[in-house]
This record gives sequence, C-alpha cells and structure tokens, in this order.
Amino acid sequence: MIHSSKLASIGPVAGAAHVGRRQFVASVVATAAAGFVPSVRAQDSGAIVLGQSCALTGFSGELGIQYHQGAQLFFDDLNARGGINGREVRIRVLDDGYEPERCAANTQRFIKDDVFALFGYVGTPTSVASLPQVQQEKIPLFAPLTGSQALRQPNLRQLVFNVRASYADETALMVRQLIGLGLKKIAVFYQNDGYGQSGLEGVTEALAQHALSPVATATVERNSADVKGAVQKLVAQKPDVIVQVTTYSASAGFVREARAAGYGGQFYNVSFVGTSALSNALGKEAEGVVVTQVVPSPFKTTHPVTREFLAVLGKGGKNLQPNYSAMEGFLAARILSEGLRRGASNGKLTRESLVAALDTLNGQQVAGFPVAFQPQGAKARFVELSMLTGDGKVRV
Repeated sequence: MIHSSKLASIGPVAGAAHVGRRQFVASVVATAAAGFVPSVRAQDSGAIVLGQSCALTGFSGELGIQYHQGAQLFFDDLNARGGINGREVRIRVLDDGYEPERCAANTQRFIKDDVFALFGYVGTPTSVASLPQVQQEKIPLFAPLTGSQALRQPNLRQLVFNVRASYADETALMVRQLIGLGLKKIAVFYQNDGYGQSGLEGVTEALAQHALSPVATATVERNSADVKGAVQKLVAQKPDVIVQVTTYSASAGFVREARAAGYGGQFYNVSFVGTSALSNALGKEAEGVVVTQVVPSPFKTTHPVTREFLAVLGKGGKNLQPNYSAMEGFLAARILSEGLRRGASNGKLTRESLVAALDTLNGQQVAGFPVAFQPQGAKARFVELSMLTGDGKVRV
C-alpha cells in the first residue's frame, strides 16, 4: 500500500540541522584518522561496529550528514539504555563525497577492519559500487539511502535490506496525482547516472500506464550544478510539470534558472533530493516545490516513530533540528536495532543470525512503520507527498 495525503498540515524545516557542518566533518575525519580496533566477525564481545560510507562533503554532504546524525542519535540513546545485551552499537563513518570509487575503497577498508555490517550508504552510484564486495564477503548492507531497483534485485535479498520505498514507488505516486489533476505534459530533469536513470524509468513506466511518455528529458552530471543547458531544453517545451531526479544543489539551481527564464509550471522531486537541504538552498523560492517522502513527517506527532524521534531528540539532540533525512537515519537505526536484538536472542550474534532475524521482520511494523525489505511480497511501502513553503516549512 502506498500512503498519500492531501497537502494540508504544516511543520518547520531544519536550518543547518547540525552543529556546524565544518565542525562535524572535522570531528569525523579526526576520529577516522585515530583508527579503529578491528572487531571479530561473530561480535562475541565488545562493540557491534557498523561501517557507513556516505557523502559528508560536496554537493550531497548535507544529506549524508543529516542521515548519519539521525542514526547516531538513536544509537547513542540505545547505548545509554544498555545497547544490545550490554554491548554498544557504534557507527564508523567515512566520507565518499558521493563518488563511487571512494565508496568502493571505503567498503574495502571496512571489510579489512572486519566491521559487522554495512549501514546507511548514501546514493545509488555509490551503493552499487559496493555490491561486488558485499556479495563476495556476504556482508549485510542495511538501509542504503537509495530507491534504485539495482539494490532491489532478488539475488540480493539476503544481503541488501531496504527500509525506504523505491523510486518507482515514489514516481508512481507523483504521476497518479498529476494525471488526476489533468497535468499530462511531464518533463524529467535527471542526474546522468544510475540514480537519475532509475527515476526516469519510474516516471516513464508510470506514464506508460496512461498511454503517455515524458515530453522532454535533460540531464546534469553527478556532483555538478551546471544546469543552464537543461533549463533551456526543458523550458522550451512548456511542460506542465518538471520531475527532478537530482541532488539538492542541482535541483535548487534548476528551479531558480527555470523561473528566471519564465517557466511557470510545477517542480516535483524524489525524496533523495533532501527536503531541508533543498529548502535551505532555495529560501523563499522553495514555495510550491513538491517532494515525495518515504518516512513519516518528523514534525507531526500522530505517527509513533515520530514521537520516538522527537522524544530522543529532546533528550540528546543538542542542536540537531528535526528534518526528514535525520528522521530516516533514526528510523533505519531503530529497525536495525530490532534485528540485532532478535539476532542476539540466542546468545551469539553473527551476520547469519542478523539476516535470519531481519527476515522475520519483513512484512511487520516497527514503531508503526511498515517494514518491506524484500522486492516481492512486500505488504506496504510508505510514500507520501509534501510541499515546501517560502518560509522554511513543509506541508503534507
């Protein structure tokens, strides 16, 4: 089931959403340089160490930082409550700058240091770059921040555990709503790599069900905000809506330049754009920009996991402000902790016992959120629409 709602209630978007980006990155680099003591694979004693490769710098840095901070917030609280059978859960995070080669190198380092599992990788091209090593070492990759089908293939079902809905789920909801509003001239602005291609395919497949196709497409390179050519190409076609499958820097640049060129249509973004990052980048120009969401609103306390998130944030969040990316990191850590708890229930926690425990969670709910790891037979995938406002808030 895909969840959607009318765009009605309002909540604030985070500002910086972290205690100084430079200070945060500097602390992470210093910690990584200090080195980590390799942990035994069975994790019989000591900390349960997770390896996270994500962008902490560059065009997707804010997204990676927020996702990591949300997860760290949960694990800090978990550890304060005794961890998993008295053992702390720690995240070792390495910056990959949203570059596949750096992510592959980070993954190799994690494997060499014998981390227990991989967690919270950010992005399609980076996560895909880790797959050969994931498959060779049979090391679980939990909650990669990507909706690509490449991470949802049947042969990966015992290795890659996806918490979020797919880009196909997100774009299907977009197209259903747009067609229902009579908006059929849909263009796609997408990143020229596996991430963007996944989003384009999702839009194309959803439109095909209505005997339609994109009226135009244009691309931007990864880690680039050079959008001038794409703006000229798409605005000339006068589409009703432009679906954006890019990062927040490129999306914000495109919105500004398209509006300056006289475009008066709507902009829709998939969740990977990073809601607060996009809002921060656009400022007042965020008004009316739509973003699909794959986790509940971090501002509305009607959802159980949001109440948990805000309660823990109130205890130990310091200067961290609520935002969707941190919420997703928190939720991913929350679900993984349930898998770790079940996997350690018979005493010895291993990768095999974790995988078996996660299998038992598929199709269930954790803190009111539907868990649907497997690409087939999933009972529910959470997706809803949100709209940005010009004063830094989100309507859902």
